[in-house]
Amino acid sequence: MSYLKVLPQFRVYVLPISQRPVTRDDYSVKHTKPEQSKRTSHKSALNTALRILTPRDHSRYELVRKLKQRGFSKEDIDRAVSSCEQFDYINDERTARVYIRQLKRKGYGEKRIRLELSKKGLKGARIQHILDESVSANDEREGADRILKKNMKRFERETDALKRRDKIYRFLHARGFSPEVIAAAINGVDQPDNSQRDPELK
Repeated sequence: MSYLKVLPQFRVYVLPISQRPVTRDDYSVKHTKPEQSKRTSHKSALNTALRILTPRDHSRYELVRKLKQRGFSKEDIDRAVSSCEQFDYINDERTARVYIRQLKRKGYGEKRIRLELSKKGLKGARIQHILDESVSANDEREGADRILKKNMKRFERETDALKRRDKIYRFLHARGFSPEVIAAAINGVDQPDNSQRDPELK
């Protein structure tokens, strides 16, 4: 008989009976043998991993780090993480794709996205390939234009054209856009189709 563990917020994990959560009836500290203690420790690490994964996807690196913070041994962490990979509860390529979409929606460029992925341990040739597939040159330009338009009022308060361009450049650079994309975005703002603007802001 399998044990069904239902976790809140969208995720359902089904584990074999051998990996079901530990209960008081399963385990007595007073009568535990060393091999039983090891099995119990592994189950505890696995159950903790599942709770960590409930709210959102985590990278392998993030999951390992959080299990370490909770005091589990390297052996228990390795076994728990391996089980999560086996059941596809963690998948770095899937996590990278989801995170890239989130960062694009927030108005970040490729360089910033790569940095944020790296912080989660998502790096290497496979992740770079996913990033290249997910963020095209056109995506970069559209992303820069969109986030600039959203924040344009703050820059329009600057009446000095050179200072305004400098502020826009620093804003977009901090968001990870390339100099070429930034220049194109600034030139788009300065085009004469903005005929409705105060002449001093052109």
